[in-house]
Amino acid sequence: MRNLLRVGLTGVTVAGLSLSAGTATATPGGPGVTGRIVTQTTVAGTDYILREITVPPGESTGWHFHDGPLLAYVKQGTLSHFGHTCQSDGVYRAGSVVTEPSGAGNVHIGRNLGTIPIVLEALYVLPHGKPLSEDAPNPGCDFQ
Repeated sequence: MRNLLRVGLTGVTVAGLSLSAGTATATPGGPGVTGRIVTQTTVAGTDYILREITVPPGESTGWHFHDGPLLAYVKQGTLSHFGHTCQSDGVYRAGSVVTEPSGAGNVHIGRNLGTIPIVLEALYVLPHGKPLSEDAPNPGCDFQ
């Protein structure tokens, strides 16, 4: 899947579109959670952004949602994913693919309950100009 993410963006690049790298603003997460834009492009009003995200042990992404779908490849570690019901909706180990639907009704948090950093390659498919994520309040879960 990792290669599929890269091939997809490479195919868009080959079509003659310009790409640029930059620094991403972090989602509301714990200390040490970082994100780095690897590449991005816009096609027909849609932004395609490939971002590498690192979540240290014991930390989380913070509660958020996306204005477009997200597809991520877990390069390292184990991501524990929780939705607005506070129940786990998936545990994703290295080599797994995570999909997140768009919209405010899909509030979620990614947590690192393991002992090594999680590293994700995330492909955001967003309406042009929308932020990578939208902050959301904790829906009442007893964890952050």
